[in-house]
Parts: sequence; structure tokens; C-alpha cells
Amino acid sequence: MTRMEPMSVPQNALSDDADWWRGAAIYQIYPRSFQDSNGDGIGDLSGIIHRLPYVAELGVDAIWISPFFRSPMLDFGYDVSDYRDIDPMFGTLGDFDALIERAHALGLRVIIDLVMSHTSAQHTWFKESRASRDNAKSDWYVWADPKPDGSPPNNWLSIFGGSAWEWDAERMQYYMHNFLTEQPDLNFHNADVRNELLDITRFWLERGVDGFRLDTVNFYVHDKELRDNPPLAEEERNDNTAPSVNPYNFQDHLWDKTQPENIDFLRSFRALLNEYPGTTAVGEVGESQRGMEVQAQYTAGDDLLHMCYDFAFLASAYPTGPHVGAILEKFNRIVTEGWACWAYSNHDVVRHATRWGMNEPVLRLYAGLLMSLKGSVCLYQGEELGLTEAYVPYEDLQDPYGKRFWPKFKGRDGARTPFPWTRDNHNGGFTDSKPWLPVAVEHVERAVQAQQEDPSSTLQFYRRMLAFRKAHLPLLKGDIDVLSATEDQITFLRSFEGAQVFCAFNLSDAPVQIKLPEGSWETDTRAPFEFNETAEGISLPPHQAFFASGVPAQG
Repeated sequence: MTRMEPMSVPQNALSDDADWWRGAAIYQIYPRSFQDSNGDGIGDLSGIIHRLPYVAELGVDAIWISPFFRSPMLDFGYDVSDYRDIDPMFGTLGDFDALIERAHALGLRVIIDLVMSHTSAQHTWFKESRASRDNAKSDWYVWADPKPDGSPPNNWLSIFGGSAWEWDAERMQYYMHNFLTEQPDLNFHNADVRNELLDITRFWLERGVDGFRLDTVNFYVHDKELRDNPPLAEEERNDNTAPSVNPYNFQDHLWDKTQPENIDFLRSFRALLNEYPGTTAVGEVGESQRGMEVQAQYTAGDDLLHMCYDFAFLASAYPTGPHVGAILEKFNRIVTEGWACWAYSNHDVVRHATRWGMNEPVLRLYAGLLMSLKGSVCLYQGEELGLTEAYVPYEDLQDPYGKRFWPKFKGRDGARTPFPWTRDNHNGGFTDSKPWLPVAVEHVERAVQAQQEDPSSTLQFYRRMLAFRKAHLPLLKGDIDVLSATEDQITFLRSFEGAQVFCAFNLSDAPVQIKLPEGSWETDTRAPFEFNETAEGISLPPHQAFFASGVPAQG
């Protein structure tokens, strides 16, 4: 493992802004693939600690670490068997405490991925629950009798394919699972379940975490009556939640998730977080037809979630000017009180460089756009290097989702391959042994080592753009007003406490003329883009952006 000189920092470099999450840039770390420190081919907490200076130098405010709890790893940590311990492949609780201390010393908050909708079938709770119908935890999971003909209780489907119900011969009942059959859903109608999950949340708050990314937050509560989902008209289907080849998309998911009782639990969750000032929660809403409406419900007022993780830009639809404009207009119209967390890529989707077929200039332009939107942003590890989706042959595939729907859907492994740190060995500095997924050769060419030495690299662009964003309060915390959204360009105003930033993006392959709004504007040259000032206004070269600060004319 290549050593880098540690940064010189104070013991705790965190800001005292309790509202830090509003406009924060959050860096997602997929721990299996970030840095291996012990030579077993799998990333771990010690590896993350070693690489935290790199993340801090990037200029983000927080890290979000995907699950590291004890788990049989059938869904790579999203199947939890013990919420209060670290899986040995990642390290120990002591390692986690050291990670918190080091991150805070570097000025980084720590958000952890909390998976509460389901557990592993190997969790002691489920083992007890399935043992009989009258034990103390018999009602901790969603159990139901079969129909008279022995078939499942209703037509609900699993995101990972097939029925959402699995027969259990011990209880002679079906249990519900929204994902793998080995991931039974917890019963949130049971107060003991809700209270235990809040106790687990407190356990990690006491260890110093600064917030939680709540996995599948709208899947917590199911319809008590187990009503069938109606079919969804073909023209209303999309691949926001599941790949297009998955029949999960054929249903209108009215009853298996997003139930009104969830609001009460989220209110209790927020009340707990309020006991720990400066902590936050971002909920992942998996909802293809009503995602923004759920986002509005879950973030309304100041007693629910701080923000929701938005899927609008995680789907396959290319973000044209009209498409982006429509999303922002809808957000302003529907999410009147809440806050979004935007992302282009994560561990569950094809990397956006490949998904949208973007070259380097276009990637940078859209990164600038992402960091200028109203909301917080999540950057997925390697995005700042311009990484594309890696090809993982079937024989190396680990993801059960990919194995189920291969070859139409190749799973999520292509976005999860090891992070490239150096160009001087075949594993890119990730590990000294065989990595759990193959390192993409094309990724090694984009390694951190190479890009740090190149002032014109994508990595350096991200650093400059993050610094630019942080220098402007309207970009962090302000409102947004879209001025134009065409195939060629998108322009908008960000406003906060009387200050404004005008933002313009040329989405085309040809120069465009940009006209500033009426008012007094000062061109900002600190953004990592090029533009030309002419007598007619601002001329933007292809795939470039322009920013100006000032006060608009009073209308």
C-alpha cells in the first residue's frame, strides 16, 4: 500500500455550524473497494483511515460509509446480522472509533449507512421469530398465512426478482422480503421493533457519528391488510427503482411500501437525533412514480428527515436542459419545505460516465451543474477521477442481483470495483493480493497518483469546483429560480439572504451566447470553466459554464 504524508491538522477541525448538512458535499465510500490494509483483497476501516487525507483534500464536508456491520455478505453488508458490531473483514469497533477521531480531526463528518427495513436471515431476531408463532419475537418480522391453495398471501414482488414472500417450513407461514429471500423484512407495526431500532441508532450516535443514510427509508412499513398492488400502465413505467427488465416495475406499489404510519417513526427518529446537535439524516426513497412527493412528505417541517436522497439523476434518462429544468421546477413546486440530496452515481447504478455516454468535458460540465443545484450533493468514490463502469465477466460476478438478471442487467459490480490509487502495480494500489473484484485496467490509467500530478485533470477540476461551491453561500444554502432550460443551455439564479449567484451552463457542442439578468453583476473567474466576454454579453464555449455574483434589479 503506497504511503502518503499525513496532513497537519488540529485535534478536531469540525465547524460549529449545526446546519452544516444543508448544502454539504458528501463523499460516498464503498468500504469493500476503497483500500485494503491487511492483504485479504477486501477494503476495510483501517484502509479508509489511511486514505482520509485524500478525501479531506478533495474539499467535501462529510463521508458516507456503506454498511460495515456484521453480515453474511449475501448482499454485501445490506443484510445485517448484528447492528452493534463491525464485521471482522472490515475491522473492529476500535477501528471505527479511530476512524471517527481521524475524520473529525480532518474536518470531515461521518455518516453511516443504516439498514433498518430488513435484516439478515441469520440475525438472532429472525432465528427466534421463525422458531414458533408464540415466542417473544414472533411478530418482529412480517409473517402471513398462505392463501387456501398454498400460494403467497398477495401479489407483492421482490426487487431482486420473484415473489416478495418466502415459505418457511418451521412456522408454516410465509415471510416478506423486499430484496433477497435471505433479507426478511422487519415488522414496523410492532413497537418493540421500532424501539430497538432507535436504541441501535443511539448506540452509533454515542460513538460519535454525525448522521445516517437511511437505506430504503420508504420500505419500512407495509399495509397491514396485505392488499394486492394494482398493475401499472406500461407508459407509466420507468427504471428509477429497478432495472427495466425487472417485472417489479409492472406494479403500482401502493401497499408494500410508503405507508402513512412511517411518518410517526420518522418523527421519533428525528426527535432522537435532536438530542445530538449537529447530526443529520438523509433518507433513500425508492419510489418510481411518486418519489418527489414522498421526499416532500418525509422532509416537511423540522421534525422529520433533514433531507432525502433523490433518484431523479440516478436513472438512465439523459439530463438534457429541458429534463433538468423540469426536475428543478417540479422540486420547487412540490418540495416546498424540504431539502434534497442529489447524486449522479452510487454503488447501485451504472456509473454516470457510462450510463450517459459522457466524455471528459461533458462530465466536468455536469459535475459543475450538480454542485450548483439547490440541495446537498453526494459524490461516489471514483466519480472525481472520471471513472467509467467497469466490465466484470460473469465468472467474476459477485452481485446476486446481476446473476439473477444477466445478461440484460449485469448487476452492480461494475460500479463497485476497487478504487485506483496508483499506476505502479496491477491492482492500482488497492491491495497486495487478489482483489474481491477485478481492478479495471482503464481505471488504473486514471489513478489518483496520475491525476494529482496533472493540474488539468478531472480530480483537480473537482477540487476547484468544490472550493468554488463552498465560497458561495447561495450555492450552499440558497433557493433556486430557473431562468432558461433548452437543449443548448440551462441558466438559473441561486439566492440566499440578499446575495445571488447567476449560473449558466452550455450543454451543446457549439458556442452559445448568455445574457445576464437585469441587475448589477460581477463576473466570478474562480470557477474551473472558460468563457468570453463580448459586447453582446457572455460567450460560452462548448460544455463550459459561467458564474456571476450580485444583486438583481428590483422588479
